[in-house]
Amino acid sequence: MSLATGAPAPVFIGAEIYRNSTYGGWHPLRIPRVSTAMDLSKALGWLPRAQFRVSPRAKPAALHLWHDPAYVDALVAAEAAGEVSAEIRQRHNLGTPSNPVFPEVYRRPATAAGGSMLAASILGTGPGVVYHPAGGTHHGLPDRANGFCYLNDPVLAILSLRQAGLRRIAYVDIDAHHCDGVAVAFRGDPEVLMLSVHEEKRWPFTGGLDETEEGAAVNLPVPRELNDTEMAAIREDLILPVVAAFGPEAIVLQCGADAVEEDPLSRLALSNNAHWAVVRALADLSDRYLVLGGGGYNPWTVGRLWAGVWATLNGHEIPDDLPAEAEAVQRNLSWAGTKMRRVPEEALFTTLRDAPRPGPLRPEITERIAYLRARRLLPRAV
Repeated sequence: MSLATGAPAPVFIGAEIYRNSTYGGWHPLRIPRVSTAMDLSKALGWLPRAQFRVSPRAKPAALHLWHDPAYVDALVAAEAAGEVSAEIRQRHNLGTPSNPVFPEVYRRPATAAGGSMLAASILGTGPGVVYHPAGGTHHGLPDRANGFCYLNDPVLAILSLRQAGLRRIAYVDIDAHHCDGVAVAFRGDPEVLMLSVHEEKRWPFTGGLDETEEGAAVNLPVPRELNDTEMAAIREDLILPVVAAFGPEAIVLQCGADAVEEDPLSRLALSNNAHWAVVRALADLSDRYLVLGGGGYNPWTVGRLWAGVWATLNGHEIPDDLPAEAEAVQRNLSWAGTKMRRVPEEALFTTLRDAPRPGPLRPEITERIAYLRARRLLPRAV
């Protein structure tokens, strides 16, 4: 498998544009995320130059692979003008509170899209592992911004993998929010499996248990306070058997960091260990593996989780305590404009790994897993 000894070293795709670009002083995406993961990885000695690739910026014509040309033109024009007309706001959902016009409103999402398309081109040449934490903008629609997402890089990655000759692709999404844009792209496609685990009764209010996207999707909405024990059951009894039965040529994992307990935009209660376990387990099911970022809105938890994803993909041991340089990365973060509910716990500065957050395995979780397994004609879980 792709993490085994002798496999190509994993590739990290990143860029400096994310360091100082924000959606605005009040927006949830005013915080640094990708740059923190990069800085922590470097401080821990995990990111040698040979494994790092600078993300290219996708040209408008490349984005037409899925996005409407008129929308791409509107996005480019919005950046140049620094504003949009009422007509463009209505037509393309630009310049709204969720999807504001900010200085890099085209360049930043186009760089994320370019990174995911580069990842697909790398994997199209042969087995490998690519990590692109700036990716995962799974809400973007063909001609509209949606849910902080101006472009949909997971869709562009999957379509690019197809252009490279790969057919059966599994897309797994463990973000706290349902991947509505990806569902629009691949509804009814027999060669794409979409499996999403997301908080129920939360925006975008799609991805219900009975929504199959014409057979292409498995959706598991979960209740509040989802814990590590429950996520382990979901991983072992649903995610892995469903993906294995599909037999993918490539796997794309959207590893949003907003399902951890400290995140302000969900009410789930996972530790980052739960995410890392999914990352590691899926690696055994395909020799072409792309891991993306996604949501995550607490500056201290996102960088820790995403740096740990990179460690997991490389087989690095995560230390009990951060070295001084890495600790400084965490202590230099701030959450500007936020009335914090509590001061960050010291462990968010001094460690990478959360304490495990086990709990009861609630009947609604096991019943939903059983229901989905039965619909996919999988044998009963042991």
